[in-house]
Amino acid sequence: MSANKIKMSVSNKIPEVSFFKFLKHANAILQNPLPFHAKNFASLGDIFRLKIGFGKSVLFCRDAGLLQHALQKNQKNYTKSYIQTKDLAKYVGKGLLTAEGEHWQKQRKLIQPAFHKGQLKLLVDTIQKTILAELKNIKIGKPMDVFPVFNDLAFQTVIKSIFNINISATDIDSLQHTTEATQKMLVQELRQPFFVWWFNLSGKTKKHLNLTQNSRTILKRLVEERKQSNGDHHDLLDMLLSAKYEDGSKMDENQLVDEILILFAAGHETTSNALTFTCELLARNPAAQSKVASEIKKIKSESTDCMHWIKNASYTKLVIEESMRLFPPAYFMDRVNIEEDTYNGIVLPKGSNLLFSIYEIHRHSDFWKQPNKFIPERFLDENIKFSKNYFPFGAGPRMCIGNNFAMYEMILAIIALVAQFEIIEKESPIQIKPLITLKPHNAILEFKNRI
Repeated sequence: MSANKIKMSVSNKIPEVSFFKFLKHANAILQNPLPFHAKNFASLGDIFRLKIGFGKSVLFCRDAGLLQHALQKNQKNYTKSYIQTKDLAKYVGKGLLTAEGEHWQKQRKLIQPAFHKGQLKLLVDTIQKTILAELKNIKIGKPMDVFPVFNDLAFQTVIKSIFNINISATDIDSLQHTTEATQKMLVQELRQPFFVWWFNLSGKTKKHLNLTQNSRTILKRLVEERKQSNGDHHDLLDMLLSAKYEDGSKMDENQLVDEILILFAAGHETTSNALTFTCELLARNPAAQSKVASEIKKIKSESTDCMHWIKNASYTKLVIEESMRLFPPAYFMDRVNIEEDTYNGIVLPKGSNLLFSIYEIHRHSDFWKQPNKFIPERFLDENIKFSKNYFPFGAGPRMCIGNNFAMYEMILAIIALVAQFEIIEKESPIQIKPLITLKPHNAILEFKNRI
């Protein structure tokens, strides 16, 4: 048992970080909150209370056992926080990511079949074609920021998987702009809660809500066009339109649009982040990149079937898993306990706001050997891959519904990229920009054609 856990188990008193300390570091937190939280974890233990003003506080936690307790063992006593159910929901609606209770259960049961592996096979060719088209934007022999390429790739993959039809570039650009702009706005609201009144008074919040309404109008038009069309399109929209609740009814238009907006928000940025970090890591680990290239050459010589590649790209998958350990796209996870709870000697009063640092859990020295080192082979141990200390897609009943979709897309993207290009070796530290998701910053890489 670690010193941190011993300290937690012998006292009900949770260490506190004052509001004044929070204000003192407000600018730094706005840019990157991780160093501030890391110092507090190092000095106070695996859980501490951060006072954020007006009688409000947040419990920051890096205890994987407590996270598993909240997500699985006692998940019925925990709900998502106001951040997702209200703050995020005002921009993306009441879809799977932001819904709670019976509404969430009803939607999850309805939508789950669309993301079964058998159904995803129907989307693989669309995903592959989209990836190849977007990778044409890779420049040879010239340093470039690779994140915009992967950001467009991931968004195009999501939108083509939902709407396997031609959509105007204007509509796509508008939908992508809204998705990214509203997430940036939400970051400002969350990290500067004392300025929310100004965002409302100045019209800044309303401006972004209007962007969301414009996206809803576009999506309703696309859905109506699909309803009027004939034939099967073999995409997610077909599956969502045909899905039925237990009483035989289907999703109404507003709920369908909510779910599509959630897919945009949750399905593209996390994937683009993970792909960028994976390439950043391969640039700094040429031996691993060579192993990926050799594996790709082998599986491509065996078959032209994308599903064969996905199933047999075992080392490539290890690389992606290790990338998501070091740089988890969903680097924080929030929960609120409905009733008072006790864990490891700590009393959690009813309504406690808990913010779990996946980033810290994935790098905790109690759980991982050489936690800050890139070692894909560690995931050869199935006990590690499925341990309570690894949460790239969450856990429990609310585990990300699109985890298989994301893994298929990421594996195919790395296969396509490394088959065509060699990422030039780089030694400088990887830079990050934590927003709603953990984003890469200045991901400048250089490529050359692979011989």
